[in-house]
Amino acid sequence: MKFPTTLVQKHYHSPLGPIILVASEQALVGAWFDDQDHLPAELQGQSAWLNAPEHPVLRHASRQLKEYFEGQRKAFELPLDLGFGTAFQQSVWQALLKIPFGHTCCYADVACAIARPKAMRAVGAAVGRNPLSLIVPCHRVLGADGSLTGYAGGLERKTYLLQLEGGQNPQEALL
Repeated sequence: MKFPTTLVQKHYHSPLGPIILVASEQALVGAWFDDQDHLPAELQGQSAWLNAPEHPVLRHASRQLKEYFEGQRKAFELPLDLGFGTAFQQSVWQALLKIPFGHTCCYADVACAIARPKAMRAVGAAVGRNPLSLIVPCHRVLGADGSLTGYAGGLERKTYLLQLEGGQNPQEALL
């Protein structure tokens, strides 16, 4: 994915470590843990984006993330721009947005939801490249047998998020 240099960023300090939030004028385009896999080139080394902590979209995203981590929010209500992926990736990311809080599914379910039932591996690759980690809930996708499978932010974070959404004490996930 190639992002324009006109975007702005803000660091949000979550219980799982820093999250880099990135926005255009109107929408959130990225939310990455600062050490996760598949960071865009613009975040490797010195960032190409200006720091803009007072940007309205970034402020709203920070507030909603705080509410989510405090257990007060089950759905994000933010303008999102998923247009920086391929058409296939965008279809997968749109399907992820439909997985309800506290629920999980497997890669085959996502493949069927986008009418590509044999594309499970491609779905897995698209899930891994999700630019809006956590907000587009890729952590809710599990292996066919219910096992925890890859998460670009790390399996400890995935476990924490699933426990947070399941009403269990997420602190136990980090022990």
